[in-house]
Amino acid sequence: MNTLTTTHFQFPGQKSVYRGKVREVYNINDELLVMIATDRLSAFDVVMPKGIPYKGQILNQIATRFMHLTQDIVPNWLIATPDPNVAVGHLCEPFKVEMVIRGYLSGHAAREYALGKRTICGVTMAEGLKENDQFPPEASGPIITPTTKADNGSHDEDISREAILANGIVSEEDYLILEKYTHALYQRGTEIAASRGLILVDTKYEFGKTKHGKIVLIDEIHTPDSSRYFYADGYQESQDKGEEQKQLSKEFVRRWLIENGFQGKEGQEIPDMTDEYIETVSKRYIELYENILYEKFIKADISDINKRIEKNVLGFLDR
Repeated sequence: MNTLTTTHFQFPGQKSVYRGKVREVYNINDELLVMIATDRLSAFDVVMPKGIPYKGQILNQIATRFMHLTQDIVPNWLIATPDPNVAVGHLCEPFKVEMVIRGYLSGHAAREYALGKRTICGVTMAEGLKENDQFPPEASGPIITPTTKADNGSHDEDISREAILANGIVSEEDYLILEKYTHALYQRGTEIAASRGLILVDTKYEFGKTKHGKIVLIDEIHTPDSSRYFYADGYQESQDKGEEQKQLSKEFVRRWLIENGFQGKEGQEIPDMTDEYIETVSKRYIELYENILYEKFIKADISDINKRIEKNVLGFLDR
């Protein structure tokens, strides 16, 4: 199947292109950003060799929908979505931190906890928790565990609030706004998830500053790449029995990679992803879309994705 793994557009007024792990961002006249969600799959900060059909469309459509669903509480960068894989927004200077917020002991935090650590990013985690337990709201949760924003190919690193301020990565005035927005978005995301029979376990947000100095939400929000969801039905029963939770996130890909001897560490080889396995990943992403947005996924025409995107973006820029 056709997938979008790289782009080489030359749009009118194009100043530069930034290529992230999954998204490619075109700067138009130092005013607009054209963000293209590719079908690349990243895990453990490593881009997998093959693309996943429809993944970019899924991520873009979930992210832009949640931008609309949260714009009343947090301003965002988005202007338009001229193509299923494309979002266009205001040029922003990104903050060099990702705001990770966790309501439950899962993923990276659970792996750290299993090693005996009780502090993550300067935040103390309660004793006596098991994997996927909710952080006790009266004790610590939900907790914000920021990471430094990595450049291409390098790992995001845990960092504490104190270190961010001490190193001048973000000013205290701005950081207080980032924390406030992070809690507000997670609360709204939790409420939306609950209305769909889901639990928003953890997620990450990225923010930037417009040329007018306004702090806005950028990049993706509440997608299966940036967030972890559980099904609410059966959650407590599974916890009581010590069983694994069924996840709506790309954690299933990470688990498959771990089982096949890969965690992004030096000297490890990425296991071969067969066409059959890639098709199962694509179907799983569609399942995630339909559960998170509570609507049927409509597949875009992928006979020539690059041509389709170019036509739609040029049409938007002409207007």
